Amino acid sequence: MFDGVERLVAEHRELGRRLGDPDVHSDPAAARRLGRRYAELSAVVAVYQDWQRASGDLAAARELAGDDATFVAEADSLDQSRHELTERLRSMLVPRDPADNKDAILEVKAGAGGEESALFAADLLRMYVRFAERAGWRAQVLDSTESDLGGVRSATLAVQAGSYAEPGRAPYALLKHEAGVHRVQRVPVTESQGRIHTSAAGVLVLPEAEPVDVEVNDSDLRVDVFRSSGPGGQSVNTTDSAVRVTHLPTGIVVSCQNEKSQLQNREQALRILRSRLLAAALDQAASEASDARRSQVRTVDRSERIRTYNFPENRITDHRTGFKTYALDQVLDGALDELVQASVMADEEVRLAALGTDQDQR
Repeated sequence: MFDGVERLVAEHRELGRRLGDPDVHSDPAAARRLGRRYAELSAVVAVYQDWQRASGDLAAARELAGDDATFVAEADSLDQSRHELTERLRSMLVPRDPADNKDAILEVKAGAGGEESALFAADLLRMYVRFAERAGWRAQVLDSTESDLGGVRSATLAVQAGSYAEPGRAPYALLKHEAGVHRVQRVPVTESQGRIHTSAAGVLVLPEAEPVDVEVNDSDLRVDVFRSSGPGGQSVNTTDSAVRVTHLPTGIVVSCQNEKSQLQNREQALRILRSRLLAAALDQAASEASDARRSQVRTVDRSERIRTYNFPENRITDHRTGFKTYALDQVLDGALDELVQASVMADEEVRLAALGTDQDQR
């Protein structure tokens, strides 16, 4: 049934051998990449071994049930367990986005709605930070620009798992479904007559690139420094610590001003730049492979919304999956699991359908 699993088992065995070689760890980046793949395959191998045991036990129970009726119930139970393992393994073997095992760089930008949109963007940023904390991940704000009332005009958040995650459970694999336009309906703090307003904020999610994923040459960069602006500490508006990095071949521009030194801001900007370059390369590769590839919404147009946050009804509606919950306050505090899982399952159904179509054509 799972023709390709034995190949993965062999790869898992070979990776274990290589990771036991001290010479491999002389290159930390390469060792980390091998370790991540080993952990990914470990989850698949463990489920496959459980499936093999269940299959063997089921065959034995069915044989015994022919002579002893007391084994019929046990055979039924084993059949159910084997079915559940089959579905889990099938899900784990679904072809995935090649970046699904990576950490994530998440950008939040205020859109239509003025100051209220910036306040909502701040709510979204806090929601993702809390979601990361609940998952045991590390969340770090790399850069942010605040509004006059404490909202966020734009912010960049790095989310790192800190340890290897099983297939489909790494930060990018889950958070990529958050990309798009988020619409809010509520009474703004600036509204004196209690009227409900609608505004929007945009979310973009990129896989975080490691230096081995993307090579950035210094000769391809233009680095400008300037004074930080907006609310902040003593270094704001007093030193040229903010950095703007322009990647000349692509025209991608990244600015960072949160850190106190030019060097720190430059490193953060390069971190974001590498992730954008990796995302662009993956987008190009995917579009060449399939014209039907779904793309993330990169504008903050309310007509392209993926989700609506209705405060008067304490309701959140996901317009892609149809999932609805009346626990908006809990979701904004980081309880995103059900919404994320609904998107993950919908994505897996699409991939499974495509896999079935490909097999039929063969």
